Amino acid sequence: MSERIQKVLAQMGLGSRRQIENWIREGRVRINGSIVTLGTCLNPDDRLTVDSRQIKLPVAGEAVDTRVLIYHKKVGVICTRQDPEGRPTVFADLPRLRQGRWIAVGRLDINSSGLLLFTNNGELANRLMHPSYEIEREYAVRVLGEVSAETLKRVITGVELDDGVTKFDSIVDAGGSGANHWYHVVLKEGRNREVRRIWEAVGHKVSRLHRVRYSNVVLPRSVRPGKFEQLPPDVVEILMAAVDIQGQARPKHTQSKRQGRNKTRV
Repeated sequence: MSERIQKVLAQMGLGSRRQIENWIREGRVRINGSIVTLGTCLNPDDRLTVDSRQIKLPVAGEAVDTRVLIYHKKVGVICTRQDPEGRPTVFADLPRLRQGRWIAVGRLDINSSGLLLFTNNGELANRLMHPSYEIEREYAVRVLGEVSAETLKRVITGVELDDGVTKFDSIVDAGGSGANHWYHVVLKEGRNREVRRIWEAVGHKVSRLHRVRYSNVVLPRSVRPGKFEQLPPDVVEILMAAVDIQGQARPKHTQSKRQGRNKTRV
């Protein structure tokens, strides 16, 4: 049975749906030697190449197990695969995959820390990031200066940014003393530096930003900065169901880095 090529490649973990669509527009993807267009269907016996490299297609009826990693990002680490300045990247800490590659679900800027999700399923990554699914992201944020009740009302009713109006879906006072105060904020989209820009728009600078939750996945205390842990299949299935993806995430073994040692986790 034929399927659209961008869907197949995303499910194989070669990239997010958006990345693959860009490859197709750039003429980097070919089927049986011919450049493809968006919407081209792929058959199991086709010869597929990306940048002249042949891609092995899954055997008909063979499902690629969806895997998801919890990763604890440190401040000072960037979310790109490679950096021309030689700065450390989150991908250097991840285990190797035999097929496909890890795709980051959203990003955190270099000065932010906390939860990042990685998956080998490009369609899952794409849907978890797409604003239409309204997936919650929760952050612990420390701001400078006393925040008035009027300001707290503004950040949950709407703040005008250069790319449109946005807001926090909820905000909870998490305490603090002196010039610093902590809040837990939740929003359902992932614009660039959105949390920081909302606070800056109301006159407050963010001194710490730490993501603690993405959808139903909470960053556990056991996962130390720079380390990762694989989500169990039942939790992955809940995550997939939240974005209307049907399938079974079967258990896999991977290497989990903790305290400088490698451990196997199902």
